[in-house]
This record gives sequence, C-alpha cells and structure tokens, in this order.
Amino acid sequence: MPEVDLQGEVGWESFDAPALVGETLRFVSGDRTGNRFRMSYFRDQEQHLVARVWFGPVTEGPPDHAHGGSIAAVLDEVLGLAAWADGHKIVVGNLNVSFRQLLPIQTVVQVNTKIVSVQGRKIMVHGEVCSLDGTIYATGECLCITLTEAQIASSGKS
Repeated sequence: MPEVDLQGEVGWESFDAPALVGETLRFVSGDRTGNRFRMSYFRDQEQHLVARVWFGPVTEGPPDHAHGGSIAAVLDEVLGLAAWADGHKIVVGNLNVSFRQLLPIQTVVQVNTKIVSVQGRKIMVHGEVCSLDGTIYATGECLCITLTEAQIASSGKS
C-alpha cells in the first residue's frame, strides 16, 4: 500500500467524524488503509468541514482517473457530514454533482464545504473537490433534510 499524506493545513483542527455519526461512515471513509478511499476530516479556521481524500486504484473509471460515482459518493458523505457537524441530524434528500475535470487516481484532493442556508428542515450545503493547488474537479450541491424526532429515535442516533 502506498504511503498517503492526509494532513491538514496549519490552523485546522482534526475532526472525529465517526464519533459524531457512528460507524455509518464505513461506505466511503471506513477503510483507512485500503485501495479505495482514504480520508481525514478537519475544521478550517472558519469552522467549515474540510476533508482530505485519496482516491485509490479501485476508484478507477476512465483509464487512470476516478469514476464519477466514486466522486459523487465522496461528496454525498462529506456534504452530509458537514450538515451533521453544524448540528443538524439529516439525511441527504438531493445531491447534484457537476464534473469539471477528470480526477487522476492515486491523488490526494480536498473537499471544501459550506452551509449555504437553513430553512425549516431543509439545509443546503455546497462543496467542491479540488487539488491541493486549486484545480476544481467537481462541485456539489446537497439538499439535506432534518430527521424528525421519531426517525432519530428509531435510528438510535440521539
């Protein structure tokens, strides 16, 4: 397995995502040493959630580049988690992804997030997947829906 540097920037705080939402993060970020994804979460100076993500060889779609579905799965997890980190217990209701550039596999990228609006049970989160030097590979717009108390109680996430 290649060594992968997923450290954040100076001034960022590590963010323990599994402690917030439990082991449900297994789908994307649960395998920290595998060939699919490796991820680390942080809060930047403005307290936005940021992820550093390595797209491994088994995320390949087009030759030597990440499959669009793998990029969408990462955006689903990171943007939804941004809402949870902001205090909203949500599920993703809609995710729109715009692909801008092919993302080379075995590359570390950054996913930046921002809570754009909160209106009743609807939380809008925007994000972008970009290289560490600023090339934007994909953007995402995520409509999150706050869970009801009954849904939270039945899920065991209180």
